[in-house]
Amino acid sequence: MKSKRIAFLGGGNMAEAIVGGLLAGGVSMERNVVVADVAADRRALLEGKYGIGATAENAAAVRGADVVVLAVKPQQVPEALAAAREAFTDQQLLISICAGLPTAALEKQMPARTVRAMPNLPALVRRGVTAICAGARATAADLALAEQLFAAVGVTVRLPESQMNEVTALSGSGPGYVFAFIEAMEEAAVEMGLPPETARKMAIETVRGAAELAAQTGEDPAELRRRVSSKGGTTLAGLAAMASSGFSSAVAAGMQAARDRAAELAR
Repeated sequence: MKSKRIAFLGGGNMAEAIVGGLLAGGVSMERNVVVADVAADRRALLEGKYGIGATAENAAAVRGADVVVLAVKPQQVPEALAAAREAFTDQQLLISICAGLPTAALEKQMPARTVRAMPNLPALVRRGVTAICAGARATAADLALAEQLFAAVGVTVRLPESQMNEVTALSGSGPGYVFAFIEAMEEAAVEMGLPPETARKMAIETVRGAAELAAQTGEDPAELRRRVSSKGGTTLAGLAAMASSGFSSAVAAGMQAARDRAAELAR
């Protein structure tokens, strides 16, 4: 990846997260990374903060790039690709991080080797998880290159495109569910009498620590739950109350709703 020239079409938060990860990984910003964005203030920020090239012209960014990362909003894709089309060549790989946009739809607009990726918000702190899938023309080498790119912001999973809506429901929307859980724990703790700042800190660190424990041990979360739930103890009482209020079914309903909405947006 260090020797590849990468062009970003769109310089939003996710593009910036990837750029920051590449910088931390030792990629030469000035020579190898360029961002195209219509907003002058955004170009100035990225250029000044990371030492990358920045331009308002998509074609100028794409020209000479090995990898082109499409990082605009889905409704901006036709315009972004049209503005870059003259500079595209058969040698370039197109990686899309546009939510809900199938590779077939992209390939109709730009007949390129295409990889679709679904990163999530924790990529902003390099703890994201990104699902990738190959378009009709993409090769195994293209997928490997995409994995290297997203390794800069977390871990990567390969899946068939037919499962991308489920990915959206799990990892794409998942941070929102976790934030809602933290919020609910914080609010309950405050109602019980804890100071708000203390409640927030303890809720966040509890979730962070539990997730890290599950990741490091590799144990089944159900087993970890059983281990902390002593018979007749406080945790078991709390879990029983959550279960009777429909905790698991609420989570499942939320994920199903997110999956269904992702399918609607992809049509």
